[in-house]
Amino acid sequence: MLEILNLTVVRGQGPGQHSISLPALSLASGDVWAVTGESGCGKSTLLEAIGLLLKPETIGHFELGRTDVAALIQQGDEPALARLRAEKLGFVLQQGGLLPFLSIRDNITLPRRLLGLPAWSERLAHCCTTLRLESALDKRPAALSIGERQRAAFIRAIAHEPDLLLADEPTAALDPHHAYTLLELFLALVREMGMAALIVSHDWPLVQGFGLPRITACSMPGATTFELVG
Repeated sequence: MLEILNLTVVRGQGPGQHSISLPALSLASGDVWAVTGESGCGKSTLLEAIGLLLKPETIGHFELGRTDVAALIQQGDEPALARLRAEKLGFVLQQGGLLPFLSIRDNITLPRRLLGLPAWSERLAHCCTTLRLESALDKRPAALSIGERQRAAFIRAIAHEPDLLLADEPTAALDPHHAYTLLELFLALVREMGMAALIVSHDWPLVQGFGLPRITACSMPGATTFELVG
């Protein structure tokens, strides 16, 4: 599903410049890895680079499915990269990122409509039932609890059935009970749909409780390297 070798991103300039590197990463269908490390070490930056939102400083190999992403980056083929982002990647943002002027139903179906897919599907209905959102579909985000908004943001991220899901602190705004419940449902749906997923989290006890393998930050002045931990 995903193969990366020697990915480096540079953040900032001058004395404040910081290098973030990932020597190797391989994810198969159904794999879920956590990305852990102290605040400010570059977890979100790494996720943005893998999500094709930041251009790497260097990249040895980057393949998503059967697409040579490294070649597209080197060629500067922005239309092809934009198609990959829209079709193959799903994003869950820290604050949800739901559009406030749309209903939850319209927020969820927006990625499908943009790709020309039918707005609704049996799988979406199943996800809404599993995450207990049926009664919230016709409401706007402001009318929902934080937990409901996070669950809706997750469903929106998987609505178009991407190959790779990237989640940035999806449980950060939740209390421990709801964080555990959301992550449990998150993992079940990702594996059921055969996606691969990377979850940025500062909550090591939560990650450890689910036995997730992790990519953890090894930081020093001016540089962070993310190492794989089984």
